Amino acid sequence: MNDFTIKQSFILADELATIAMGNQLADIVKNELKQGVVVFLNGDLGAGKTTLTRGFVQGMGHIGHVKSPTYTLVEPYDLPEWQVYHFDLYRLADAEELEYMGIRDYFNNSSCSFIEWPEKGQGMLPAPDIIIDLAYHDEQRQILLHAKTALGERLLSRLVK
Repeated sequence: MNDFTIKQSFILADELATIAMGNQLADIVKNELKQGVVVFLNGDLGAGKTTLTRGFVQGMGHIGHVKSPTYTLVEPYDLPEWQVYHFDLYRLADAEELEYMGIRDYFNNSSCSFIEWPEKGQGMLPAPDIIIDLAYHDEQRQILLHAKTALGERLLSRLVK
């Protein structure tokens, strides 16, 4: 197995910086990678997971509200060339529930999946391309991005500070 070593760390000053980071990730996926990604999001409640995802979804071309899928488990965004799925597995009682909702159908080359609380879906989710850890850093947020696949490495190598 490959040892993917690319990691990027940033301090995000506020909500706008978090959205901008999501926009930058979307721009790289759309215009450089041209294929979907699987992203695991880790962080405490309120750390910015949904805000980052909102920036990504809007950066992929969605116009309108981006809401947290806390009660629906997944919020789909069907865009002309992409499908973006925002999963929030916080309320998932059993990972087997994902099988009943057809979880495998959500992952393909033209879909991007951002998954909050991925440990709740262990055994049912594909391996992530990137793991993103968000944490409070005083009044700001710290974001640490870890590449877990060659695709994830390509994405992270294109991020700019």
